[in-house]
Amino acid sequence: MSRALLWAFGLLVIGFLLAPLAAILPLSFSAGSFLRYPLPGLSLRWYADFFGSDFWMPALRNSLAIGAGAAAIATVLGTVAAFGLWQARIPGRQFILALIMMPLVVPSIVVAVSLLLFFGPLGLTNSFTGMILAHAALGVPFVVTTVSASLTQFDPVLLRAAAACGAGPVTAFRRVALPRIAPGVAAGAMFAFATSLDEVVVALFISGPGQRTLPRQMFSGLNDQVSLTIAAAASLMILLAILLLLLTAWLRRARP
Repeated sequence: MSRALLWAFGLLVIGFLLAPLAAILPLSFSAGSFLRYPLPGLSLRWYADFFGSDFWMPALRNSLAIGAGAAAIATVLGTVAAFGLWQARIPGRQFILALIMMPLVVPSIVVAVSLLLFFGPLGLTNSFTGMILAHAALGVPFVVTTVSASLTQFDPVLLRAAAACGAGPVTAFRRVALPRIAPGVAAGAMFAFATSLDEVVVALFISGPGQRTLPRQMFSGLNDQVSLTIAAAASLMILLAILLLLLTAWLRRARP
């Protein structure tokens, strides 16, 4: 009986979390012009408006480009950081790890203001470089987490064996460690990309008109006028998030 109640409670929690998504998806196919139920009819007009818009498509391209660049940088830095913290038992290791994880616990508004004050004198505001670096900093903790989890199942004896065979540290990492932790690295890259794709607060502070991302465009659209094109954009982001989650789950199952 307790097991059945636990399952029922879990399903209720899942339903509560997914209810907003279930509400927005049908609206993207509405033939009307307002956010209302019941739907007056079904139509793909809002998706056509999204893909034919001079505002939404550049925002989508910016999001994908910034997300890809940020994920690449975060993956490299996060993998190196996780491997270094795993291998080197140095004083203050937990403090260093806490600093790396700070973007996960510090409020987004604090991070955004800090980046604005730091990037301003360097001329990195209103630039793609600044956006990519900012989003990379937000994605590094996710890469460190997934790579660290993969390293817990990696035997360090393999590195010593590689060194005994004449391999240098870089070669041993590239040919011995990296293939075995590759699923964790790839999963971290997916999370870093998803984090960049979803981020809006930092974008509001440091991006200019030419660096508008999809979440920022959605935020601006809600302020200017409520259009169901926003529902279409939200549905596309939900679909992309589901694809990323499925890919991450597949990568975790493919872990050697």
